[in-house]
Amino acid sequence: MSVFFQLAVTIALAVGVCAGAIAYFRAVRTPRPPVGVFNGSDIFMMMGFVLALPYIYLTLPGAVLPVVLALVFAGGLSVGYQPVIGNGRLRWALIAVLITSVLVSHLAFGETAPPYWVANSVVVALIVVSATNLNVQGGMRLKNVAWFLLALTAYDAFFAWVVPLTQQLSDAIQGYPYAPAAGLRIGEDLGAVVGMGDLLAYALFTTTAYKAYGKPGLRTGIALVTLFGAVAPVATLHVLAAVTDHAPALIPAQVFFGPAAFLGYRYLRRSGPERRMADVVLRGTGRPREAAARPGPARGAAAEPVR
Repeated sequence: MSVFFQLAVTIALAVGVCAGAIAYFRAVRTPRPPVGVFNGSDIFMMMGFVLALPYIYLTLPGAVLPVVLALVFAGGLSVGYQPVIGNGRLRWALIAVLITSVLVSHLAFGETAPPYWVANSVVVALIVVSATNLNVQGGMRLKNVAWFLLALTAYDAFFAWVVPLTQQLSDAIQGYPYAPAAGLRIGEDLGAVVGMGDLLAYALFTTTAYKAYGKPGLRTGIALVTLFGAVAPVATLHVLAAVTDHAPALIPAQVFFGPAAFLGYRYLRRSGPERRMADVVLRGTGRPREAAARPGPARGAAAEPVR
C-alpha cells in the first residue's frame, strides 16, 4: 500500500508542477531581466547559492526558521505573479491568505495531517511554477539546465551520503510549518514528500525542453520526470528496504534524474540548435515575442504557435 501511495503522489506532484509551468509559459510573459545570456559563470553562481542556502537555514534559531521561510515564500509569490495580478494590494492580499492558510492548517491539524500538506503543497507548487518561468523566459537554456542538474547530482549525492546536510535540514524543520517541500501525509503510516528543489529541477528541464524543441522536448521532459524523477527514487527506496531489511533515510532523486536529464538534452540537441524565447510565437498573435518586423527564427526549431 505504501509504495503505491508514494508512487501516485510523487508522480502527480512531479508531472503536475511541470504541467503548471508549461501552462504559465504558454499564457503569461514575464518581464525579461537585463541579464544577457546565461553561461557557465551563471551556473557557478547558482550552485554557490544552492550550497549556501542550507547552511544559512541551519544557522537560524528553530523558531526563526519558519518565519524566514514564510517571508521567502511570500516574496517568491509576489515576484512570480506580478505579471498575472498587477494590482499590488490584491496580489498581497491573496498571498497573505495562502501563507496564513498554511499556518492555520498546521496549528489546527498538525504536521502529519492532509490539510496542512495540501495547503503547503499549493504554495510550494505556485512558487516553483513562477520561479521556473522567471528563469526560462529570462534566458535560461536547456544546455544551462542540463549542466546545472548534472552538478546538482553530485551535490545531492555528497550531502546525502557523505555529509548528511540534507538530513540535518530536514530534521531542523520538523514540527514547524512552511516546509520547503510538497507532498501528502496521512498520519504516521502513509507519506510521500518531494523537495522544492527537486520539483524546480523537473519543471526547469521540462519547460526549457519545450521552449527549445517544442512538443518533442515536452514529451521527452515529461517521460524523464515520470520515470527518473518519480518512479526510480521511490522504487529504489522500497527495493533497498526489501533487500536489506532497512529503509534508507534518504534517496536523493537527482542521482537518478540529473544524469537522465543530461542524456535527454544530448538526445534533443541532435535535432538542431535550441529555439530562443524570441522564436516562440505567442498564443493568438501568430508573431514572435519580439517586433513583427523581425525575420523568422534564425536558428533552432521552427517557430511554433503556442495555443
